[in-house]
Amino acid sequence: MEILNYAIAHCQFRERLQNFLAKEVTPFVDKWEEEKIVPKSVWQKMGQAGFLCMDVMPEYGGMGGDFLYSVVVAEELTRTWHTGLAASLHSDIVVPYINSYGSEETKQKYLPGCVSGDIVTAVAMTEPGAGSDLAGIKTAAVEEGDEVVIDGSKTFISNGINADIVVVAARDPEIENSYDAISLYIVESETSGFTRGRHLEKMGMWSQDTAELFFSKCRIPLANRLGEKGQGFLMLMEKLQQERLMCAIGAVATAERVNEWIADYCKNSTVNGKPLSKSQATQFSLVEMATDVKLGRTFVDKLIMDHLEKQNIIIETSMAKYWTTDMLNRVVNRAVDLCGEY
Repeated sequence: MEILNYAIAHCQFRERLQNFLAKEVTPFVDKWEEEKIVPKSVWQKMGQAGFLCMDVMPEYGGMGGDFLYSVVVAEELTRTWHTGLAASLHSDIVVPYINSYGSEETKQKYLPGCVSGDIVTAVAMTEPGAGSDLAGIKTAAVEEGDEVVIDGSKTFISNGINADIVVVAARDPEIENSYDAISLYIVESETSGFTRGRHLEKMGMWSQDTAELFFSKCRIPLANRLGEKGQGFLMLMEKLQQERLMCAIGAVATAERVNEWIADYCKNSTVNGKPLSKSQATQFSLVEMATDVKLGRTFVDKLIMDHLEKQNIIIETSMAKYWTTDMLNRVVNRAVDLCGEY
């Protein structure tokens, strides 16, 4: 019995997306991986086709869809075998900060562009000396009248090169309690004092642009603060449930793709005149991998249902992010082993 109940509209959406990706994305992945970036024109095509920010309401240019549309996009993007077109990061991790905490003026200003793909977003939390520990953030934000002056640096920022706006976590240096000092601000890419550093080299995921960002006397309007001053840490914590769930969805879907690929490889590769899939040791490996993936899928689908029902599953999504990404590593490493020297 299936846990998730996809409506006809969801299935039609998936079919349209599959056709779009087959035409506009998959044929160009090798080129983008070599160039280490996805052209912004592809983001615009994605948005114009209705595949970005599906939960944004119609008054801001969106379709007002439920979370299952985001699940469909995350799953289908794994079939392209690349991560450069980080649509789920944009639609389901960054834009929700604007959608949930932005003023009406802010939403009117930015959301239509986020939906259309004319605006690509990034979120900047990680710093050279502060990773997942938000209390260690050093980037300063000093509010002066109707402006905010930001100074500091961020690193490992996905979409950092392509981003038109960045949601920046920064702290008031006058407040000692780190958790009360953090606020979130929208910085436009053309703002004076904002510069991009290196387009960082990585071992993999080459087309997913990853960058350093620098802020030096970067002045933005106070209106670009999201929510109340000092509420940034709480906002980040509130959105971590969906962020971790998106991570788990991507991991399970990718593991499913790898499982499909290696099963087909074993059927069509021969050793001593026999298909590799006829080997009992290979069969054991394939069954064990399939079991891992099925367990992950069942766990994640249940969490998707709970999330749709707006349940508090922050602990469970933390578990899912850990377990599914670890499982994906196991599946990929085992698949590589089955490929052997080839």
